[in-house]
Amino acid sequence: MGRRLVLGVLALLPVLAAACSSGDDGTAEGDAAAEEAPPDVDRPEGPAAEISGPLTGGQGINLATPVSGPSLEEAGWVEEEYRASGTATSYRAEGELPADGTYALVEDARADYATRIVVRRPADAEGFNGTVVVEWLNVSGGLDAAPDFAYMADELVRGGYAWVGVSAQHIGVEGGPVAVGVEAGEGIAGQGLRNLDPARYGDLHHPGDAFAYDIYTQVARALRDPGDTDPLGGLRPERLLAVGESQSGFALTTYVNGVQPLTRAFDGFLVHSRGGAAAPLGEPGAGIDIAGTVGGPPTRIRTDLDVPVLVLETETDVAGILNFLPARQPDTELFRLWEVAGTAHADAYLLGGLADGLGCPAPVNDGPHHYVVKAALRALDTWVRTGEAPPEADRLEVDESGGTPVLVRDENGNARGGIRTPHVDVPTATLSGEAPPGSSIACLLFGSTTPLSAERLAELYESPEDYLAAWQEAADAAIEAGFVLEDDREALLADADPDVIPG
Repeated sequence: MGRRLVLGVLALLPVLAAACSSGDDGTAEGDAAAEEAPPDVDRPEGPAAEISGPLTGGQGINLATPVSGPSLEEAGWVEEEYRASGTATSYRAEGELPADGTYALVEDARADYATRIVVRRPADAEGFNGTVVVEWLNVSGGLDAAPDFAYMADELVRGGYAWVGVSAQHIGVEGGPVAVGVEAGEGIAGQGLRNLDPARYGDLHHPGDAFAYDIYTQVARALRDPGDTDPLGGLRPERLLAVGESQSGFALTTYVNGVQPLTRAFDGFLVHSRGGAAAPLGEPGAGIDIAGTVGGPPTRIRTDLDVPVLVLETETDVAGILNFLPARQPDTELFRLWEVAGTAHADAYLLGGLADGLGCPAPVNDGPHHYVVKAALRALDTWVRTGEAPPEADRLEVDESGGTPVLVRDENGNARGGIRTPHVDVPTATLSGEAPPGSSIACLLFGSTTPLSAERLAELYESPEDYLAAWQEAADAAIEAGFVLEDDREALLADADPDVIPG
């Protein structure tokens, strides 16, 4: 598996551990996938990345992965890394970039590039469901991280997807300023792959984030129509889903609004934890200024696309420093917005063993984020396969009467509205996307967990048995509503904590 670098959530996470086993219900049959596949799409011609490899040597694959998750080896999966190269174009806008997302972009400059992609896939074609999830790797911590793989891993493996992580941005390859730093990343973050492991990555080169959008497109084309080297090992993709979290969600917002109408490279989008603004078009030779992006003008997802888009937001994103609220928009035939109560931009599930060592003034959020992300992936895949749209979700309740928007909270401190789970409806703690005053930038993204007092728990529940019955009822309600998967019911029930209930 190679050397892993340890950073924080938007940076790097610990090494992938052999943990869970896959479930039965989520595994798709290849023949069924073919029957459900939508009609062929008329995609404009364009250059594809030249794929070579797999890469070997050096210190191994350098990519952040979750602390726990399915063992790829035990699941019969392959993990490999490839070089992706070519000549990419940048884009410029014809006129202003409108708030409704209807960007009009044209090709601009051209530059050579050589980046890398990481591929995780079933080794056997019979275990492949026809869908490739293409993650725009996150670089806010100064190196490539795969937060969506971490959140989705259970569903990816049991469902028979293939996953490809794309080093789309400049800092991941070349290094540069770190937007969200943590102490564990000192001396590593911001160095870039070339400098961290020249034996493996020394011949990579990135011309700047102005070219990142087309690099992402060219990788997608190469996955559909490989040349001499097939990174999917003979698997034939029927659908490509674009996913990206945090800064990558900002970038996908720009991609959806301006590039997808030109390329039609993807069949659906999961835009995860974006802020209110969209990423800029970028400059040659440099990375995106994510700090400046956060304060940019609110931008919606355009509503005239012919592919579905699901946007998933946490409490932190909606009314926190990322300021998504002004970019809220109604659901449509091809758009869904899911806002999840009790969640933070990043949380204890994603951080794993790092969660307790970050020096945050309160324990980081330990909410239901990952359950809803897995449900979102399956819902998007079903949407693309069959046209069956995901359920519509209530928005989080927000009070804007004081000028600064704040989430409306119940008597236990948990947010009202949004997607509901037992974690907030049968609480033993206040789960918030907000961190205490004085928190670092990183800790502001991690939210907080504040246990309820024994007195309050005694008021809420007559006994541990009463609590467990209520938890199970709320879990089944979340599953029935379509926001948690039946496959995750056992894990969700195991999250209950009857030992803290008096009596």
